[in-house]
Amino acid sequence: MGKTILSFLIVSCFALVAGFALLHKGLIPTHDGEFHVIRFYEFSRAFFDGDFYPRWASDLNAGYGVPLFNYVYPLPNYFALLIHAFGFSFIESFKIQMFLSLIIGAIFFYLWSREFWGELGGIVSSVFYTFTPYHFVDVYVRGSVGEVLALAIFPALLWSVTKFAKTKKQVFFPLSSVFFALLIFSHNILALMFSAFLVFYVSLLVYKEKDKRSLIYQYTSILVLGLGLSSIFWLPALLEKQYVVGLDIYEVSNNFPLLYQLLIPTWGSGLSEGGLQDQISFQIGVANLTVMFLCPIFLLLYRKKDNKKTIVLFFLFWFSVVFLLMLRASEFIWETIPLMNYFQFPWRFLSLEMIITSFLAGGVVYFGKAKKILAVFLIGVSFILGIGYAKVAYYMDRQDNYYIANPVFIDGTNSPGNAFGIVGFNRNLKKADAKFVFNKGSGTFNIKEIKSSEYFAVVTASEDSEIVVNTAHFPGWGVFVEGKRIDVQKTQDGLISFQLPEGTHEVMIRLEDTAVRKVGIVGFYLALLTTLILFVRALFVTIKR
Repeated sequence: MGKTILSFLIVSCFALVAGFALLHKGLIPTHDGEFHVIRFYEFSRAFFDGDFYPRWASDLNAGYGVPLFNYVYPLPNYFALLIHAFGFSFIESFKIQMFLSLIIGAIFFYLWSREFWGELGGIVSSVFYTFTPYHFVDVYVRGSVGEVLALAIFPALLWSVTKFAKTKKQVFFPLSSVFFALLIFSHNILALMFSAFLVFYVSLLVYKEKDKRSLIYQYTSILVLGLGLSSIFWLPALLEKQYVVGLDIYEVSNNFPLLYQLLIPTWGSGLSEGGLQDQISFQIGVANLTVMFLCPIFLLLYRKKDNKKTIVLFFLFWFSVVFLLMLRASEFIWETIPLMNYFQFPWRFLSLEMIITSFLAGGVVYFGKAKKILAVFLIGVSFILGIGYAKVAYYMDRQDNYYIANPVFIDGTNSPGNAFGIVGFNRNLKKADAKFVFNKGSGTFNIKEIKSSEYFAVVTASEDSEIVVNTAHFPGWGVFVEGKRIDVQKTQDGLISFQLPEGTHEVMIRLEDTAVRKVGIVGFYLALLTTLILFVRALFVTIKR
């Protein structure tokens, strides 16, 4: 127990050093950071308006709103909401979230790797994971808080499914499902990538066990339960894609890194522009490549019989596969296999390459001689070669209001080039002065309440009228007059409109769940209930023993 606590402290200290620059005052300049500050604010506003699973960002799109949260991974927003509740700004929430993700990931990577390589190997693998150059690209260059969070959760999932195979303790069944769901909630693109790898990894765990049939059933159930827990997000995001544009704006063919970019150390804060024009680092890392050179050699020199050789061969194979998928030579694979274009950037597979090489770093220590000296050497190399990337060029001394009150940020659709939007909506519309207007007829509006996705007003129509609500039309918006639903129409500009007879009426407009969203919600609650029952059952069995 004492060794484990010491190991926790060691890997946590390395992670703290790697993320120390995040603790400085001010927002770090990244590709996505400013987008996330706005998301956190909009999500928080909707949440405290009573939408506990928000789907609509009401201030965006020049105040006409956009269903951003119906399609964007929600966990970073909830995480930021929690941090913000302790008095931190949304800018600070952005940085604290990535800082904590580094520490959480380091601890779980150690726990997972330790299952194969022991205490020393687990520490080495964790340090390599923390100091892999692409990890710093995600944190300090891209500011991709969802990817950083997913990179922290995936080692937790790998640890949990491994412990389930080794110990058969039932507590790891629901725990694995929860981690799988959290991975999907963190970043849907990386979740798909990691899930594909997870299936093969779990197959290897099953192969090494005697009771294969039972384990296959249980692992399948884990994945299904995890999908159920996250169905509130992925089901509408997948089945309601046809209502929006701008979810897929990058061409895979323009984003293959060159071979030298993967092998030779480079650094930059620019964007991925294809080929020699790239101003961002795609390096696997000198320390990581050194491990990939040493690991096969140490494996060949290791004369003892050891079933861990199989796991090394598995990871060496996957390193080669992932390496190939990042090169233009694999373009035919990207064009052939369904959903591959969903990953957008072939270099995004560096996230998986990072997991593979860091895990095998512990294997070098395990199969090598003079293990302590080798471990110190590898940790030193990884730290020295990586620490230079854990820095920020400068800090922007800004408060949340700089973004929240700035039309440049709040009036867009929170996407590069404002590409994201609703099908049929006129993007040339200017910001409206009022939420309700008479398109035909006349009268007055007495606005009682305006929330993120719910409006209440008393409307006095002097004659039969047509009312236009200055909110973008999207499936789920309903209009209720005196509590009774009436037909909702869509204007030529893509706004909500409805007919109202002469007289004074109480009018409620609110965004409701479509059939698809309701199925996702039911799936979530059923899976949540199942998960709680499984946890209680596992706890009861533990106490009984």
